[in-house]
Amino acid sequence: MEPVNTLCQDGESEGGVLAHLEKLEVQMSRSHKKSEELPRVQRDENVLRTKIHELRHLRDKLRAEVKRRQARVKACSANVETNQTAEISEQQVLEKQKENVKAILQAYRFTGLSGKLTSRGVCVCISTAFEGNLLDSFFVDLVMEKPPWIHHHSIPVFIPLEKIAAAYLQSDLQRFLFSLCEYVNAYSGRKYQADRLQSDFEALLTVPLQRNSLCNLLSFTYKVDGRDQSFSFSARLLYEDLTATLPTDVTVTYQGMEASTHWEEHRASHEILFRTKPLHQVFASFSKEVEKLDLSLVS
Repeated sequence: MEPVNTLCQDGESEGGVLAHLEKLEVQMSRSHKKSEELPRVQRDENVLRTKIHELRHLRDKLRAEVKRRQARVKACSANVETNQTAEISEQQVLEKQKENVKAILQAYRFTGLSGKLTSRGVCVCISTAFEGNLLDSFFVDLVMEKPPWIHHHSIPVFIPLEKIAAAYLQSDLQRFLFSLCEYVNAYSGRKYQADRLQSDFEALLTVPLQRNSLCNLLSFTYKVDGRDQSFSFSARLLYEDLTATLPTDVTVTYQGMEASTHWEEHRASHEILFRTKPLHQVFASFSKEVEKLDLSLVS
């Protein structure tokens, strides 16, 4: 009985060893296959990575192209809309300009600006004044197109109308009107002073007043009476600022043979008066000085 058991045990032992060997062979075979497949897998992964990179690059290019095309389409649409809007609203802009002019005239009607709307635009009237005295009036007929322009006017030729229009008419209509108003008001004010000098104080002028058309250069010789005799002075008044009614440069010279300190003081004071006061007011003050001197002699 014992030998039989021994055989059985040996058989079982031999079978277990063979099975274990088979398992080891299978594992070795699998390991060998894996080692052979690893380079191929790595190659495949590299190929896939390259493909992914190329696809991403292509995607970015396509996105950029789509954005560019969308931007061009948007720009074209905006231009079309702008052109359509410009065509539709051009008349509205012109109407708005007319309304703006009307509002300006209404707001500043007490400053000498007035006017009325016309079929072409607006006709503006500038009424000038000096020291509360109403003087000449001038008009400008404006055509409210794009750009606005002057149809006709009564502004004197020596007023720089074209220069003022080039500077402000298209960009700032209100400033154009106010600037033009300054020029014509200053001209009327200078002319008024010269006219008053000739009409009211002709007796004090020993040489007639000389003036240019713009009344910005005046020259005259006048006398001032003293206690015993009259003294003559020559004056030259220059108005470099055409929007001003007082001279910017004054020269007064004594016409006698010898000038005493007393009359030199008078000459200097006359220059100051001509710079700071209207011309007719200065000569009115000369008359008052003569009256004072006469009264002092009587007393």
